[in-house]
Amino acid sequence: MMDLRVELTKNPKEKPQGNLGFGKYFTDHMFVMDYSPENGWYNAAIVPFGPIEVSPACMCLHYGQEVFEGMKAYRNSEGGVQLFRPEENFKRLNVSNDRMCIPKFDEAFLLDALMKLVEIDQEWVPREEGASLYIRPFIIGTEPSLGAHSSTHFKFLIIMSPSGAYYETGLAPVKIYVETKYVRAVTGGTGFAKTAGNYAASMKAQDVAAEEGYSQVLWLDGVERKYVEEVGAMNVFFKLGDEIVTPALDGSILSGITRKSVVDILKSWGMNVQERMLSIDELVQAYKDGKLEEAWGTGTAAVISPIGELKYGDLVMEINQNQIGPISQKLYDTLTGIQWGKIEDTFGWVKKVD
Repeated sequence: MMDLRVELTKNPKEKPQGNLGFGKYFTDHMFVMDYSPENGWYNAAIVPFGPIEVSPACMCLHYGQEVFEGMKAYRNSEGGVQLFRPEENFKRLNVSNDRMCIPKFDEAFLLDALMKLVEIDQEWVPREEGASLYIRPFIIGTEPSLGAHSSTHFKFLIIMSPSGAYYETGLAPVKIYVETKYVRAVTGGTGFAKTAGNYAASMKAQDVAAEEGYSQVLWLDGVERKYVEEVGAMNVFFKLGDEIVTPALDGSILSGITRKSVVDILKSWGMNVQERMLSIDELVQAYKDGKLEEAWGTGTAAVISPIGELKYGDLVMEINQNQIGPISQKLYDTLTGIQWGKIEDTFGWVKKVD
């Protein structure tokens, strides 16, 4: 295993107070590591946060060869700091690497490096209720070339940002617009990878939904425009009578860490959870039959985002009287309870920082 060099800042920044927002402030340090064909992954270091130098011909700027992850560090009830399933994020990042022609890295080494980085900057982990330290690992292709091929050189970075509570006014249901014109991903494409291009491709539909007064887009499959896939940057669940359905991971949907955790929790409660194809027609029929009882999105940022309204064409479907449902609330309380150390972690998901 390679060595990890540590260079501490001589000019620590003043920590922000009050409304943190999301992704506005950055901690004193970051992790950096380089890749070349001759050396493999090398030169791993924790250094003061600051600009990096890349060529204007850097390939990620021209052909989008980039992958990233999102995770959080939490201040637990004892005042310590802990992470939630970070090994799953690094495992998924290597899956994205494989799809985007980026060399895989040693997941155990990166986990140790991340723990060291969080330990160094642990005073940046907010103590306010609901706030956390957002962690963004990412890899970019850095070869200076305009040739349309995969890069030969890469840079791996981890930056961290103290962020406020996602729900400032409570766990309010969101309004979702079912997208029928634009396509986010197809099986065989990059939909299952966490790569920048997927998010760029979704922005037009997101803007259209916002103009209609909706906060998120529910994507349908890119071939038949028939099967439900995911919501914006979140996976999605529906309670249809006594069955809870989330779309199956068919190669065009991101394998969410929160999604995986929710499935495990629901099964531990003895609930009937199905990962399967779900058509928009089945969803509409369930609504008309009074069986669409709850819906929610899952993701790192929001954890659980209850859905109060779905708009499909001219049909507006109000779900649970536009109120958060009992399962959504219980899932949110359970997941955040584990993440913030307020309830016992019986799944072994929490990793405490020394």
